[in-house]
Amino acid sequence: MSKVITSDSQLAELLSKTKRVAVVGISDKEDRPSNGVSRWLLKNSHFELYFVNPTLTTVLDHPCYASLADIPVKIDMVDVFRKVSDIPAVVDEAIEIGAQSVWIQLGLRDEESAQRAVAAGLDVAMDLCIKVEYERLASSISPQE
Repeated sequence: MSKVITSDSQLAELLSKTKRVAVVGISDKEDRPSNGVSRWLLKNSHFELYFVNPTLTTVLDHPCYASLADIPVKIDMVDVFRKVSDIPAVVDEAIEIGAQSVWIQLGLRDEESAQRAVAAGLDVAMDLCIKVEYERLASSISPQE
């Protein structure tokens, strides 16, 4: 059953079952949260990261795609680093590509998009930083094959 994630056990389960993460709104500027979080995840998590920003071709020595649909593998989680007004379109794309979950970064909430994602079968984490939660729950995360 898809849901908006609200507990540590649900967060740990979501992070454990996630393998491929698309970071939408990645920046090539080192001082931007999307860049710092992605650098940390590349070094410290079990995730395979895929980057989405139509204005970049590479970032952090990885290819950067113009849209979620351009990524050549199945994405488990879409991690959103975009302003609130962009979230509905990103959620629509996440639903279209068959993602399992959407992570909406710390400080951002879009209840309507979250409910639409849940109704389409996706789990949603909202107003949380994936780096902070991964680091905090590391002992409870057991990556699944």
